Amino acid sequence: MKVAIVGATGMIGRRLTTSLLAHGDEVLAISRRGDSVADAPGVAWDPAKGALDGSVLVGVDAVVNLAGANIGRGRWTGARKREIVESRLVTTSRLVDAIGPAGPRTLINASAVGYYGEGDLPVDESAPPADDFLGVTCRKWEAAALAAQRNGVRVILLRNGVVIAREAEVLKRQLLPFKLGLGGPVGGGRQWWSWIHIDDVTGLIGFALEHPEVRGPINAVAPHAVRQREFAQALGHVLGRPTMLPTPGFALKLAMGESSSIALSGQHVIPRAAMKAGYTFVYPDVEPALRAELDGG
Repeated sequence: MKVAIVGATGMIGRRLTTSLLAHGDEVLAISRRGDSVADAPGVAWDPAKGALDGSVLVGVDAVVNLAGANIGRGRWTGARKREIVESRLVTTSRLVDAIGPAGPRTLINASAVGYYGEGDLPVDESAPPADDFLGVTCRKWEAAALAAQRNGVRVILLRNGVVIAREAEVLKRQLLPFKLGLGGPVGGGRQWWSWIHIDDVTGLIGFALEHPEVRGPINAVAPHAVRQREFAQALGHVLGRPTMLPTPGFALKLAMGESSSIALSGQHVIPRAAMKAGYTFVYPDVEPALRAELDGG
């Protein structure tokens, strides 16, 4: 299979490229600078500057779109919010136009569990979107991807949870205080964290590519969500450090503003579609997932 990855130089893109190449697939790495990734040739495309040349996708079987401004970087000012939304909508809309009626027949488009908003009750792919910033952003983002269905393209919407990877910002921010013995739960720790190991993100994408019956929203989360305090305890066990000093919610709000909701709010998301389709998670439990990435710290 020949797969084009938009956002191939990002955290998930690099891991996915390596995984697909190891599987024997051919990969085209599309990014703003056009850097090659592993042995995959690079193609330069800046969505903000114009359309993607449809000839790039000739012979491509599937496209995986992972592009979008990092929601966890910086405060959500009005300008930053516009950047977060526009980076997703412009990229996805122009990509759908480039695919057209004669391009790849499968589009896997990133989304996020922020679609569901905050809550304690378990939710699956049938739940409606939230009416907050992330919920509205995800709904618009997914609608832009679903427009490809007009041309007979199979669309999968990958709603990613908190990704456990050594490169992930959410993990790197916690490592230093934990290694200094100053780690603990964030904001009281009662909020649910629906997490997933990066090998299961790439695994789910590979599974969707190989199973044509898979389509629509897929919650890319492990089957066992945890409360944030359980996540902190597991991280402490892996690093061999105590978890006694919580980070107060008000401190995060002062430092990060509205974007602190990424850490302070949560949702209990169930990967019902993935389990029903028959995907087997490599890391269903959080401590082995953390250990696999951090290798004891």
